[in-house]
Amino acid sequence: MYKIYNSTTTGMDELELEALSKGSWINVVSPTSDELSEISAKTGIQMDFLTAALDDEEKSRIEIEEGQMLVLIDIPLLRSNNDYDTLPLGIIVTVNYIVTVCLEVNAVLADFAVQNYKLFSTYKKTRFLFQILYKSATLYLKYIRNINRRTDELEQHLRKSMENAELFNLLDVQKSLTFFSASLRSNYIVTEKLLRLRSTSQQMRPLLKIYEEDEDLLEDVIIEYKQAIEMVEMYSHILNSMMEVFASIINNNMNLVMKFLAGVTILLAIPTVLSGLWGMNVPVPFANEPNAFFLVSGIAIVIAGSFAYFLWRKNMF
Repeated sequence: MYKIYNSTTTGMDELELEALSKGSWINVVSPTSDELSEISAKTGIQMDFLTAALDDEEKSRIEIEEGQMLVLIDIPLLRSNNDYDTLPLGIIVTVNYIVTVCLEVNAVLADFAVQNYKLFSTYKKTRFLFQILYKSATLYLKYIRNINRRTDELEQHLRKSMENAELFNLLDVQKSLTFFSASLRSNYIVTEKLLRLRSTSQQMRPLLKIYEEDEDLLEDVIIEYKQAIEMVEMYSHILNSMMEVFASIINNNMNLVMKFLAGVTILLAIPTVLSGLWGMNVPVPFANEPNAFFLVSGIAIVIAGSFAYFLWRKNMF
């Protein structure tokens, strides 16, 4: 599926591929091979560039070939209320067009809708590219803050009751932060490379015309990514420390239970031993006493009570 947009002075037009005009934006989402072939034939974009973002294992990078530039980044994705992931987004810039390719509908491009036509222009390809990068960075920051709030909620639950479900949720949070950390570092390298290439690469100049406002926007993108990386590292350290603390608490609780059970076992062994001795078919003390049962029971209670007091003094209970 793909849609084509072109900014005008009064709004934004949605075009057909046959009516494609200069300065258009082609938004491609989960395309078929036939659709990619049509777009490639109409725009002259390499098929390798169009299919790069369709592999969810692709790494962030920049490629420039034959008057075309591919900027591949990882964008954050909210799978469910508490499950975060990353997904490749390919942004292809040519002299005449800008094309975005992704496997799924995503929140990064959702803001660049027809009703928000005043916020961006498809024919200002450089600024549009940097706006997409900036939106990706701010979305990372938003999701990281959500993850931190989720971590605080899980911590409060775990302080009251350590259930397996809460621990598994904490593991999911840790996995999300790990994905974010790897993706943010790759994206940061891409933005740094864009900043370096803006003036040194001869191939970049026909594709991206960077004005002062655009350069400020790119620097803002780099700052946002750097802040997101620092936040992910900080929250990852906090989460790792929290996991270690809770693991220690679980082990400590297990030790307390085992110590209590060991004390109970010792106490139960005393009457068991005494009853076994007086139950043998041999002459034993108090054999002829009518109240022998109560005497033996009393002795067992006294000895068990003494041991119980001793174990209590040793913090076994």
